[in-house]
Amino acid sequence: MAAAAKKNELLQYKGHPLMRKENIIYYGSMSDSHIIMMQILESGEVKGLPVAKRVSVQLQQTNPNARTKERIVKKTEKDSLWAAMDIASIWLGRALNNK
Repeated sequence: MAAAAKKNELLQYKGHPLMRKENIIYYGSMSDSHIIMMQILESGEVKGLPVAKRVSVQLQQTNPNARTKERIVKKTEKDSLWAAMDIASIWLGRALNNK
């Protein structure tokens, strides 16, 4: 039973869930007012390991009634996943604290 519980646990970063599907990373919970969507646009290799070289970051509303273009609150591009996660955590924290 402990193995099943571990399988269903989500990876967390600074207290918010982090989920990945192919080249898209979602940061935050759909039950909150906002989430972050990061898309890896370009990747390369450093010492034989794959790394993100260009990442699109979008702060989005989770309101299902809003049109797709209206959901995007802020967007930017960063040159590494580290820089993208840094701005994502700042934007998400500010958006959720301004409820």
